[in-house]
Amino acid sequence: MWRLIPTIDATGTIQMAIDRWLLHQHILGKIPPTLRFYTWSQPTISLGYHQRHYPEHWASLVWHERPIDIVKRPTGGRAVLHQGDLTYAFIGSGFTGKRVEIYQQICQFLIDGWRSIDIDLQYGTAGTGYIHNPNCFGTATSADLVCADGYKLIGSAQLIKSGAILQHGSMRLNPDIELFEKVFGESISHPPASILQLSTQTIIDALTDAARSNFKIDFDLRELSDREWSEIKSQELALD
Repeated sequence: MWRLIPTIDATGTIQMAIDRWLLHQHILGKIPPTLRFYTWSQPTISLGYHQRHYPEHWASLVWHERPIDIVKRPTGGRAVLHQGDLTYAFIGSGFTGKRVEIYQQICQFLIDGWRSIDIDLQYGTAGTGYIHNPNCFGTATSADLVCADGYKLIGSAQLIKSGAILQHGSMRLNPDIELFEKVFGESISHPPASILQLSTQTIIDALTDAARSNFKIDFDLRELSDREWSEIKSQELALD
């Protein structure tokens, strides 16, 4: 029985704290493989763990009179603007193979789930030059999923630690095009109309069903308890 955590809307700091805590608890054998979907309570730029440099103007960005947060992910990759997106996080173990093979083993539930709601996805094909672009959604690598028209829908990042895996990724459902250009200085296309017509819950349900089928498991739907929230907050204080 795997765990499914109901959708949480919170700041980037809290969301990353939850993902770190879940990975640590899974490494200790205290929680089973876990899947969750979440949203960001305000626009946030998440940086890859090794991404130490970013444009100075990001520190003073404002959207609708609200400052844009900047947080560090525990996973690698490049900067992601979280606004109008839905994020998934998978925590598990027991996968074998090269990193890209593990990505694909996990990503299959994303492909199957989106296909069930009539959105076909395929892996990106960016070459090694992508590392010079600080914007995750500026290119699509073999770890990313794009629509038939080339729109990059899902950008994922991963951390493997002590045999356990944290893989999370942003699904761009309805991004603000002007804000994206303001942050990265480059334009992006609008999502396909078929994606804009989907509700967030429809997407979550489709992906949850696909995960259940793909991994041949069932889910225990359980919110984070008061004790777990307390541990998550204590972990963050210890990291400060």
